[in-house]
Amino acid sequence: MNIHAPSQIALASLATPITITRPKIIEFGSGTAPLAGRWAAAQGLSRILVVADAFNAARVDLLGLTGEVTIFGEVRPEPDVPNLEAVLAVAERVKPDLVIGFGGGSAMDLAKLVAVLPGSGQSLHDVVGPEKVAGKRSALMQVPTTSGTGSEAGTRALVTDPKTQNKLAVQSLHMLADIAVIDPDLTLTLPPAVTAATGVDAMAHCVEAFTSLKAHPLIDMYALEGVRLVGRFLGRAIADGSDIEARAGLSLASLYGGYCLGPVNTAAGHAVAYPLGTRHHIAHGAANALIFPHTLAFNAPAVPEKTAAILAALGLKASARQEEVFEGAHRYCAELGCEMKLSRLSVPRDDLPVMASEAHAIRRLLDNNPRDISRDEILALYEAAY
Repeated sequence: MNIHAPSQIALASLATPITITRPKIIEFGSGTAPLAGRWAAAQGLSRILVVADAFNAARVDLLGLTGEVTIFGEVRPEPDVPNLEAVLAVAERVKPDLVIGFGGGSAMDLAKLVAVLPGSGQSLHDVVGPEKVAGKRSALMQVPTTSGTGSEAGTRALVTDPKTQNKLAVQSLHMLADIAVIDPDLTLTLPPAVTAATGVDAMAHCVEAFTSLKAHPLIDMYALEGVRLVGRFLGRAIADGSDIEARAGLSLASLYGGYCLGPVNTAAGHAVAYPLGTRHHIAHGAANALIFPHTLAFNAPAVPEKTAAILAALGLKASARQEEVFEGAHRYCAELGCEMKLSRLSVPRDDLPVMASEAHAIRRLLDNNPRDISRDEILALYEAAY
């Protein structure tokens, strides 16, 4: 397949303007974690706030930091506004000159907001949306310990509002990391289930960008290669968590997925998955894995060639027939060990209509989808996944 060939949907041409942003410095590879401390020292940054979950808070020494280091180790999965307010209170007291996101997407997203909000006079609600942040207040480093979100490369942060159970999305160039340290050794501790879910999340970022109405040839190359990397290495990493080449391949796939998120972003897959996390606290990667086969098959009639290319990149039979697309993608995720039934994740069936309404309201993502999806079609998708 020629991914730059004209398609039946209005994809960008080679001449369409696009802006690519990424961290000024990317340190990638096995054993790079201690470069975090060396870079901070070289920059004269000595008042450091590390934003992490409890597990990663206990291994901050791997970063080789010196100076006055404060650790906020209470990041929760799918962080909400109170979680953000707690770390902001610490930042107001510490006044860090360097903020480090050390963990998965939740830690990195909160770190972005901690680098821009304290002392700015702006609240979270002041900056929700694109480019409303006044400026960066401290240097920002991102050190991912999972291979899924690609948040280390992006400019968006997502926080759940417990009052509405919706995600608040902040996008700002001021939240771009000054440096990302991507050491696949840090992912060796991930259990198979988390490896599978986060790997599918990375792949979903690439897939949704590749098939988006905003798809662009400059991003297509990262997107399709990201899918290929997942197809080649995810099964290996699940089978043998100590396989450092496989871990590195997934770290690279996650990074490429992060590149896709900035200028193109995700579409229906993520919109439909979000209520699983905000309402029922299902991990983001697990939610995406469960939804992925359904939205890939739904979109297949609009983007048949790209859908076939995605299946081939995963090592599956190339097809654009909805039934075959669904069967192949569903089997792929199930064989990785992902839970593929909503009913087994304690989601009450009578909540599906509300979930469908909430997902259908996420226009910032659904408007990117190559095929219009109605609220009733989202509900039918949930029913099929139940």
